[in-house]
Amino acid sequence: MRKLLYVACLVAALSACSNGTSEQAAAEAAKSYCDQLREGYYEGFLEGKAGIDSLPADYCEQLLDVCRHYMDDLVRKHQGISEVRISENVGRTETSLHLTHAFLLLCYGDSTQEEITVPMIEVGGVWKMK
Repeated sequence: MRKLLYVACLVAALSACSNGTSEQAAAEAAKSYCDQLREGYYEGFLEGKAGIDSLPADYCEQLLDVCRHYMDDLVRKHQGISEVRISENVGRTETSLHLTHAFLLLCYGDSTQEEITVPMIEVGGVWKMK
């Protein structure tokens, strides 16, 4: 009976690890894209968006301008983003939509924080922002 209990615990632990792995990977990818945004590497941030390569060049330039304005606004309102962290919640997978919501914590320069959700999708083995 004890062996059966140990086997059941082992199976539960392994399945919990496998479920968290994709969520953790998506959260780490989302964090890396947001770190690029924070550091002013807007092109790198946009490369993390699924389907960006199929958008017209002038639209991509507009998206770059939006990123610049967004970060300028955050500097004015919150002294910028000082750090991006993966939230304790990590993420949640919606299998019916084939995406994972990554939860990140934006730490601002004025010591305030905000938890955001970044929808992520796996494209060719790489996590991209939806």
